[in-house]
Amino acid sequence: MGIYEVVMEEITAYTGLSPAAFFTIAGMMIVVYRYVSGMFVAAEDYNKPPVVNSELVNKYFNPTTTTQSSVQVVGDMTEQELRAYNGSDPNKPLLMAIKAQIYDVSSSRNFYGPGGPYAMFAGRDASRALALLSFKPQDINGNLEGLGSDELQILQDWEDKFVEKYVKVGHLLNLDSHPLSQPTQVTQQASYSIP
Repeated sequence: MGIYEVVMEEITAYTGLSPAAFFTIAGMMIVVYRYVSGMFVAAEDYNKPPVVNSELVNKYFNPTTTTQSSVQVVGDMTEQELRAYNGSDPNKPLLMAIKAQIYDVSSSRNFYGPGGPYAMFAGRDASRALALLSFKPQDINGNLEGLGSDELQILQDWEDKFVEKYVKVGHLLNLDSHPLSQPTQVTQQASYSIP
């Protein structure tokens, strides 16, 4: 009898497994051991400081990346003018209004920019939609009529989050209160002189 046959007989006698099953299980145990031990830090690396990619730190954790100096104040504008800031032009800031206050949400382009989950709110006054927690296109406006106290509280919570996170860059003008929409003395005189 050769060594091979003796080893195979001893494996079967000792473990009760066929040699094929024994070596399959042994191979799997080695693979699992290597995989699990790779999840832990080696003893010599335990006290070393962690290696941090400074590019990631600057991108995600540096508060100076979104300073007010990089934000462009746009001032007062109408709803029509606000629509130009919906993210379709990458050279313009990404703006959104809540309760007629315009905020620069460019720092959250992944949420409010094209393809983002809240992209439909960009370039619009989304007060009603936020108060109703709605994504319906007919709700994306600044009309607060008919909202209950619960919805107004939800809207206030959204506004508080925006005040805390984003910079206010302007005010949304109501077209009725816009100075250009009010008749001036010249247009009033012209309307009287037309027969």
